[in-house]
Amino acid sequence: MKRVIPVLVLSVAGLIPVWRYEPSIGTTTSSTSTTTTTEAVSTPTPTPTATSSSGSSSGSSSTPSASSKKVVQGTAINTDKGTVQVQVTFEGDKISSVSMLQQPDHPQTTAAVPVLIEETLKAQSSKIDTVSGATITSDAYVQSLQAAIDAKGA
Repeated sequence: MKRVIPVLVLSVAGLIPVWRYEPSIGTTTSSTSTTTTTEAVSTPTPTPTATSSSGSSSGSSSTPSASSKKVVQGTAINTDKGTVQVQVTFEGDKISSVSMLQQPDHPQTTAAVPVLIEETLKAQSSKIDTVSGATITSDAYVQSLQAAIDAKGA
């Protein structure tokens, strides 16, 4: 009889975290991203922001405007955690920046995004490692990134 009370107390204490657990539903960070998803799922869309307007001159000037700057959106990838979509800025053939247009509202995703962007800028391609704990988001990030890289070449 002396063991019954501690067993019951410890059982209840062990079940409280299970009762309080709330699984992620896969919502996105804003309500406007849902409407963007339906537009962006079809194909990646290259969007040039600035192009070189200088003709073929005989001078050897190397100005930043000599290379074209192009902003491309990757495909929106739907996952169990939410939608992932990237936007890549190219300066010539180099990836100069990456931003997330859509990402799941999930702690692992929030922690993983800066790591994924840093690895992308180092690798200059979509051949990067997934972030531990955010494998689903990492895989979707790589797919959207590759779609943006492919769309840039088209």
